[in-house]
Amino acid sequence: MNCVKKSLDELKTLSKGRTTKREARGDFDSITSQRINYKIANAYIAQDKYDEAIPYLKESIEEADSENDLVVQKDATRKLSEVFEYKGDYPKAFESYRNYVSLVDTLYVRKEQEISRAARFNREISSKQNRISGLEQERELSQSKYDLALTEQELIQENNKRQKWIIYSLIFGMILLGLAAFFFYRSNQQQKLANNLLALKSLRSQMNPHFIFNALNSVNNYIAKSDERSANRFLSEFSTLMRSVLENSEEDFIPLAKELDLLELYVKLEHSRFPDKFDYELNVDKSIDVSTFEIPPMLLQPYIENAIWHGLRYKEEKGFLKIDVKPKGTTSIEITITDDGIGRKKIGRTKNSEPKETEIKGYGEYQKTDCHSK
Repeated sequence: MNCVKKSLDELKTLSKGRTTKREARGDFDSITSQRINYKIANAYIAQDKYDEAIPYLKESIEEADSENDLVVQKDATRKLSEVFEYKGDYPKAFESYRNYVSLVDTLYVRKEQEISRAARFNREISSKQNRISGLEQERELSQSKYDLALTEQELIQENNKRQKWIIYSLIFGMILLGLAAFFFYRSNQQQKLANNLLALKSLRSQMNPHFIFNALNSVNNYIAKSDERSANRFLSEFSTLMRSVLENSEEDFIPLAKELDLLELYVKLEHSRFPDKFDYELNVDKSIDVSTFEIPPMLLQPYIENAIWHGLRYKEEKGFLKIDVKPKGTTSIEITITDDGIGRKKIGRTKNSEPKETEIKGYGEYQKTDCHSK
């Protein structure tokens, strides 16, 4: 019981001067000091300790009165009247009962006021509902007028559509004629493009074996010279190049950036084979976005190969190969391949007078033999 008193004192300290909405509604699920006092008094009454219960009942009545908690005040007052009656103090019991009756009347009056407020609220709701119904009827009438006007407008538009039907039919016929001409033209262009792609594939089918043969000859030269390190490096770069060539062999077009990377790798391989014959330079204008252009794969390689093998290789002093990629207008580019080789006329005479190298295979080794053309 002492623990209960201590908890009651702490509760008074925390909730002093505050009344929650649940207490004003008489909700006893909330913990209030007047309710706790009332329960403590009931506990004493159950043990027939009426004198100890009276102070708690009075305190509960006072706190309920200060908190405007009529329900707890009523119950505590009735219980106090019963305690006085148990003790035989009938005057106080009568006085407490009279206070109890007064509280009941007050509660009754309060309930009547709440009922009156609820009835008034219902009347206000009914009035607003009637007003809403009237507005809804007005809206329906306005909607009917609007629908009628809309129907008249649709009839007028339908008449206008009938009058314009012939004009639209003529325009539609002209559009069909234009579309037919456009599709015919596009089909013709696609056929030309397909023929060009077929020619490019045929060119690549002839060009790739020639390129592979020349590259393998370069590896053969390193092996014949017993230069294993250079042969390994050349084979590694050559395999990278061939893997890219094979990956692009089925593509009709590849990005220009990828084609330039392949060309640079090819020139690097040829330069490693003839380092004393030429130097090279690849220049791409900074204003060109190479990722936006496409080009058939291995289209530029034959030109570079001819410049090296039929121009720079036969030059006595060291030559220079230059590849320039420049913009030409807003949607085109220009690719220029220049070299300072010996020239076409001189290369013809040089080939006829120069001894040829023939490579034969025997006993697992490569040997070189020189023979002169007749």
